[in-house]
Amino acid sequence: MDIMPAARRFVISVIVGLSVSIIVSPAVIVSAQRVHHEGLLRVEETRYAMGCLYSIVAWGEDRVRLRQAALTALDEVDRLDRLLSNYKAESELSRINREAWPGPVVTDAETFGLLRTAFDYSRRSDGAFDMTVGPLMRAWGFFRGEGRLPGEAGIREAMARVSHGHVHLDEAKMTVAFDRPGIELDPGGIAKGYAVDCVAAILRKAGVRRALISAGGSSVYGLGAPPGQRAWPVTIQDPLDSRRMALTVRLHDQALSVSGSAEKFFEVDGRRYSHIMDPRTGYPVEGVLSVAVISDRGIDGDALDNVFFVLGPGRSRELRKSFPAAQVIFFLPTESGGWRKERIE
Repeated sequence: MDIMPAARRFVISVIVGLSVSIIVSPAVIVSAQRVHHEGLLRVEETRYAMGCLYSIVAWGEDRVRLRQAALTALDEVDRLDRLLSNYKAESELSRINREAWPGPVVTDAETFGLLRTAFDYSRRSDGAFDMTVGPLMRAWGFFRGEGRLPGEAGIREAMARVSHGHVHLDEAKMTVAFDRPGIELDPGGIAKGYAVDCVAAILRKAGVRRALISAGGSSVYGLGAPPGQRAWPVTIQDPLDSRRMALTVRLHDQALSVSGSAEKFFEVDGRRYSHIMDPRTGYPVEGVLSVAVISDRGIDGDALDNVFFVLGPGRSRELRKSFPAAQVIFFLPTESGGWRKERIE
């Protein structure tokens, strides 16, 4: 679902993401290198899906069952990619994009439920998160490309097709309809978090109680805790210098989602334009380097890191009260060319 593949730098349990890189802290790397730890065994499985590297590191007593659970969970990610990718013509989401105008089209319960959740976030954030951002991503050249500066006419044309208000869901009939042609749903801001939640559910059902799940480093879930620790320590990389670390957070049955302007961007006349769009204005967001969100569910964090990135810290404080499970950490540029951290809890 991502427009560019993730850089594949994966050593032991070090996970490097597309944008603000996330790495498991050295304490976890040390324990992860051990085959046995307090009677527990370690299994690690990875797979490329949804445009990034998915990783599962799990601990348990039965290596065969652990590995089978991890592989089954990664099969689920493949299934979700086939269902929700807007880069696969045969996916259900691509079918909706093609047929919901003049529509309506009937869809399955899972896809409908994801769309319902996404549009609920759109309403609650006054459009700061919006799955219909697809035409804007194309206008700015971020769909299968490195980006380009569009003209005002191109932005106006794209904005005529951007708004969750153009999409109509009928829960009784399980249908999706667009009220004008050219609407395009883009799952990039929510699907990875949803997939991480599905992986965690499969692992739990299989009896796995200790696992770290990563979707390209931008969406991470800590199931339980690694042996000998109370939580998974996860380090967020410096938003300006990939060689440095900015902050370590600890996850116990929690998700971490990160959005960063360094993931995909281009520069024109010294001005940087990132891939994170404000759906309400048609322009890339400026003034924020990255946002990290800790939440109980991956799907919530995946949507909220976009919401808070667009809104900025000032307007995010009031909205944050509507999401009691979320902790929000902003990385903001300073006049001296560095960055500062601002936390909202």
